[in-house]
Amino acid sequence: MTTAFITHHDQGLHNMGPEHPDSPIRLLAIQKVLQKTGLIEHLKQMESVHVTPEQIQLAHANLHQKRLEMKVPEEGVFYADEDTALCPDSLHAASLAAGSAILATNQVLSEKVDNAFCSVRPPGHHAEHNAAMGFCFFNNVAIGAMHALLQPNVNRVAIVDFDVHHCNGTVDIFKDKPEVLVCSTFQHPYYPERYANIQRDNIINCPIEAHTRASIFREKLEKYWLPAIQQHKPDILFISAGFDAHHEDPMGDLNLTEEDYRWATQLLADAARTTCGGRIVSVLEGGYNPVSLAFSVQAHLEVLAGY
Repeated sequence: MTTAFITHHDQGLHNMGPEHPDSPIRLLAIQKVLQKTGLIEHLKQMESVHVTPEQIQLAHANLHQKRLEMKVPEEGVFYADEDTALCPDSLHAASLAAGSAILATNQVLSEKVDNAFCSVRPPGHHAEHNAAMGFCFFNNVAIGAMHALLQPNVNRVAIVDFDVHHCNGTVDIFKDKPEVLVCSTFQHPYYPERYANIQRDNIINCPIEAHTRASIFREKLEKYWLPAIQQHKPDILFISAGFDAHHEDPMGDLNLTEEDYRWATQLLADAARTTCGGRIVSVLEGGYNPVSLAFSVQAHLEVLAGY
């Protein structure tokens, strides 16, 4: 089993100040744990590449990137909304994050690797077709999925998202594209409170109340995600891998542990094996306690890499 690990040190240049939850420390913590445990040596390490404007426009409005570029400050921080800030290097980092999803997709579809994990920031799943929000500028997973659909022999794609926040951006982009299945578990009611009640055959929303026991999360995946994936028969599976539903994370009130993420990854890996030859592209979303994030990613990667 060959797993690509895609990241870039320049993503640390996206810095919105010491009080912002999406800190450069997040990726450093992941790297440190993977090195300390030795797992990094068993992964195919790759450096992120930039996304192109044409690739961004696969998922976003034509002027989306231009509008963001107009907001980039020459110095300091500019807030596009109350929690989405840009510093001079933010779009540089965002371009690398989205480009990582493209690179991962190409690596998996060309069978150079079995699966891939993108250790990137800023996250992407709140970025809608024509709006940046929730720390997100470009919807990394959506761009990767749309790129996949342009490739030969890819007719259907599935995206699953276990972040503590609902993937409103991913739903917005794919709500009228039946070839893309979107499954999401999320704390509810909670941010962003958009599209949580949408009714579409290709959108599987699984809201979970705050402080719910972890077994409910597992039940939702088995009852709703697994049959939907099996029925959809995707040619590739994307994971929006947010780890902020961990019980130690400051951004949510769910009760998952590293073992729940390990279990969920195994469930998804087994589903991918039977539907799409095991082709998985996983992209980091949330996770704001650096320690729990790093060990959750470790568990996730151990399954993807077959350990």
